[in-house]
Order: sequence, then C-alpha cells, then structure tokens
Amino acid sequence: MESEKSKAVIGVVRASRPLFRSRHDRLAFAVHATFLASGYSLAATGPAAYAADALSSSSTEEVGIEHWNEVDDEYAFVYISPEDSKKVLVKCLAMDDKLVVDALKDGAAEPVHLEIDVDEFIGEGGAASYSGQFKNLDKLVKSLDTEILSKLNGSSRLSSSANDVGRENSERSRQRIDEPGLAAREPWGPQVHPSRPLSPPVYPLGGNDFFPGPGAGMYPTRGGYGSSGSMLLGPNDPSWFGGDVGRPGFPGAQPGVPPGARFDPYGPPGVPGFEPSRFVRNPRRPGGGTHPDLEHLRDGSDFI
Repeated sequence: MESEKSKAVIGVVRASRPLFRSRHDRLAFAVHATFLASGYSLAATGPAAYAADALSSSSTEEVGIEHWNEVDDEYAFVYISPEDSKKVLVKCLAMDDKLVVDALKDGAAEPVHLEIDVDEFIGEGGAASYSGQFKNLDKLVKSLDTEILSKLNGSSRLSSSANDVGRENSERSRQRIDEPGLAAREPWGPQVHPSRPLSPPVYPLGGNDFFPGPGAGMYPTRGGYGSSGSMLLGPNDPSWFGGDVGRPGFPGAQPGVPPGARFDPYGPPGVPGFEPSRFVRNPRRPGGGTHPDLEHLRDGSDFI
C-alpha cells in the first residue's frame, strides 16, 4: 500500500508531465518530485543551477522544470527550504547503474550523500502511465527522507546550535579574567606567534669579560679561576657544585652534570671500558686559583 508521501510524489510527476530520455532521467525526477512533495520550492534547474552563485543568489522566484535534463547524465536543482528559507543545491550524477545524489544547504559545512540503485526503483520502460514507470516508490521516498531531507534539516539545526555555542564562547573570552568567580584559563589579548625558532635560555656566564683585565698569571690577577665570572669555565668552577657566594649554581642540575646534558652512566653490560665507575666526575680539586693551562707551574715561578 502506497504511503501518502508516495502518492504526493506521483502526483507531482503527473502534474509536471516530464519527458524522460533514460532510466536515470526517471530516477532523478523522482528525487526532484520528493523534494517538492516535502514542501520545497524550485528556484533553479538545468544550466542555471550549475552557476557559481546558485546558492548565494538572492533570487527566490519559483521556476518551472524547463531544461532540467538538458545536460547528459547530470542533473542539478536549487530549492528553497520550507523550514528556514535557505537554499539547497541538489546534484545527481548517473554512474553505470546508479544515481549518485549530493545535496548541500547554504551555510552547511558538508553535503549529504546517497547512492541509489536504478534497477531497484525504475522499471524497464514501456509503461503507459507514470506510476507504472516506477517501483518500490515507498522505499525510495523513505531513503530520501532518511538520508537526504532529514539530514538537511538537521544540518540547519546543528549550524544554529554551533553558532549559539560560538557566540557564548566569544562572550566568555571577552570577560576580564580579574572578575569575581573567573579564573585565568586563556591568555588575554592577541597572541603573537614567533616567526623563528625559539632558543632556550642560556645560563649567564662571562660577565667579567665585558671588562678586559690582565691575562692569566699576570699581576694584578682577575681573581680565582672559575669564580670570577669569566667565560672560561673550568672543572673547579663553583657552578658545577651548587654555586658560590653571590653566584648561584646551574639551576636544576645534578652536582657535576651540566643542565640539559645527556648523561648516561650505563653502557653495555660486561664490556670493558663501560663500567659505571668510569662515568663519575672526579671530586673537586683543592683550590688555589691556578689556571688549568698553568698547572705544571705550581711553584709560582716566572713562566714568561
């Protein structure tokens, strides 16, 4: 037994009295008749529906079906939605024994899609009446309602809901973070992204080199080697051992290990030369201020 919707579709076909050139023509017109039976009005078809501004055009005048199958194996229709008066572009493409249907509503992010088997819904031809040229029309109408029409209506509701959420988030982002009850979740104001790679901060060493002094071993001396702020950083520098008076050590580092260094004291087990004891920093040598390059002159004699 035919449903009321199916009867309305056949009524549209009879009232339009289209001329069919192929089985794909019949199925494409059944898709069109289903849209009209669902309350949509036709705003463009044929070459006019292929225009670049088919959806954005301000024209809402209802048109007839002239030139609807003028293009071989392709069909295009532009409708006005009865729900929100937005335009809907429907394109059908004949591919072998199928008709591929895509529909896009103005403002929607993606089209809805349906592939229809021609043999399942179109007879072999020769029938005198329009109703005899179709079969399983209830199933076709139900598929179009489920996969195309309901999704088009749902996309408009989802789009409206998404806009409401977007406006709400925008209003929240404009609120000052120092208002009562608000926490600083996001940065305030425009964010500037770096145009070049960022380098990690370098620990400040070498401050005394801004003020040239006498060379190593000369009188008056610069101060104890490794503690005067020179860029010359030797094994006895206090920075390796937690810092010195007025000069902090390297932040976050283990004693004797520079920050960020790859320090793996373990090697292949049982291989000579990779014992863990070989990868331990030697204890701090007794101070004296002697430059490492001059340690062979520990007696203080003139070396020039």
